[in-house]
Amino acid sequence: MEHIISIVGIGPGSPEYMLPIARRTIEKARVLVGSKRALETYSNVDTVTKIIDRDICSVIDFIKKQLVSNDVVVMVSGDPGFYSMLGALRETFPTEQLIVIPGLSSAQLAFARIAELWQDAVLTSMHGRDQDAEILKYVPKKKLGILTDSINNPQKIAQKLIALGWPEQTRVWLCENLSYESEKIVPTKLKETVTIEGFAHCVMVVKA
Repeated sequence: MEHIISIVGIGPGSPEYMLPIARRTIEKARVLVGSKRALETYSNVDTVTKIIDRDICSVIDFIKKQLVSNDVVVMVSGDPGFYSMLGALRETFPTEQLIVIPGLSSAQLAFARIAELWQDAVLTSMHGRDQDAEILKYVPKKKLGILTDSINNPQKIAQKLIALGWPEQTRVWLCENLSYESEKIVPTKLKETVTIEGFAHCVMVVKA
């Protein structure tokens, strides 16, 4: 029987926000792939592990070699369907060999924290990437949920949105360390976000 790859969403961070089926799949794994932090949290001495880093090709090669004799569990933060390793795995392996276990994304949790519907929001990521003006441009009543990083931080994104026609008084929520004890959610306006420091890795919710 051909061995399989389970891509498991581990949620926004805290183990409390992980689905029971995800936890069971990880606990049974003989081969685990994931971030350094995830492996430190969920692997054990008997688990063969591989850290997901910038060298995705080496991660794919590792998985190919392990599949000869083992199933492989790949842990991804949030939900596998939202900017994760799933894309690279789909390009390499047939979908019949992939089992996807969903997780709670940080974007979804951010909208929950502010009691806001996300069904009509544009969810995107500027973590390690830019986004087209067409996606970010202002439209009345538009909502954005944006993953940020140290380069595309809320300051820079706010400047870009204002340049794309968003009113300076547009409401913004900066949601950091979601699900952890250090969680912080700061409601503000787009104009003020231009000068707010920090929040490099957060979810930035913008509502026109």
